[in-house]
Amino acid sequence: MTAAPSPHIDRIVELTTDQLRARLAEALQVYVDAMGYPPSTAQQRAPMWSAHMMRAGWRCVAAFNDADELVGIGYGYLGVPGQWWHEQVFRGLLTVTPRAEAEQWMRDYFELTELHVRPDSQGGGLGETILRRLLDGAPGHTVLLSTPEGPTRAWKLYRRVGFADVLRHYQFTGDPRPFAVLGRGLPLS
Repeated sequence: MTAAPSPHIDRIVELTTDQLRARLAEALQVYVDAMGYPPSTAQQRAPMWSAHMMRAGWRCVAAFNDADELVGIGYGYLGVPGQWWHEQVFRGLLTVTPRAEAEQWMRDYFELTELHVRPDSQGGGLGETILRRLLDGAPGHTVLLSTPEGPTRAWKLYRRVGFADVLRHYQFTGDPRPFAVLGRGLPLS
């Protein structure tokens, strides 16, 4: 018996906070599936994603197949002092770079917080399409993101669109995995 073919991508759209809230469970399932996390992770992350939607500069782009299933999601917002990720990255940067350089990276940036594609829709360029659409017109002079270290499709994507190392092998509080912080100027083109 062969698996049914995956439905084709029908549309890629920018979502409002209300639209994402209405499909938050589905979006979190894409996240859990893409990252290989246990199902309980979705419940743990829901309040965080909801809080992120209230941040300045928040933008979200989602991809839907012709069965109206969410198959890809990306969002981010302006990073500012006082946010958990900002403080973690700034502290890490200060251990490896002069303060002025760390401050330059951490000023006026768009934090690419989440970018995920359902496993059965990966490998066809959908992640890059979502990324480019999300960053087209994003606020900030630069974009920063963190991703687990290692050779993954995400790494290939970020390198292909010009992201450079900002901080490598960093361990965020509460997560034993090493992460890389990558960045580049905006706009992408």
